[in-house]
Amino acid sequence: MNKLNPFHLAIPVNNLEKCRKFYREILELKEGRRSSSWVDFNFFGHQLVIHYDKTKKEYVTNPVDGKDVPVPHFGIILDWKDFNNLAKLLINKEITFIIEPHTRFKGLIGEQSTMFFKDPSGNALEFKSFKDPKLLFTKEINL
Repeated sequence: MNKLNPFHLAIPVNNLEKCRKFYREILELKEGRRSSSWVDFNFFGHQLVIHYDKTKKEYVTNPVDGKDVPVPHFGIILDWKDFNNLAKLLINKEITFIIEPHTRFKGLIGEQSTMFFKDPSGNALEFKSFKDPKLLFTKEINL
């Protein structure tokens, strides 16, 4: 399967307007349709919908490379240059990172950059980039 179809992801938010502003102004996503209880966004060619949910969710973490990775989380894999541009943008917008932008496996198979942060409702996002995108699903990673 070579063609990637857009995915659809719906996530809960406990403050629709605050999260709407975050996705529109901080991540600079284009807003699509909306109602009084949901808003959809163009998430790098995919459909992300934030739905109002007044309940508070608790998250756990999983240790990866000595860092506490939040679970669940979602995000997108960007080109190397786009990842670095987004990281600079988020740093300039003073985003509080769970895990700051950094590169794993430098010089090795599977070299990748990653960063984690939360939206105003506590949904964890991961943005990452592979130095060689063809190695996205490789099983051969030198650790």
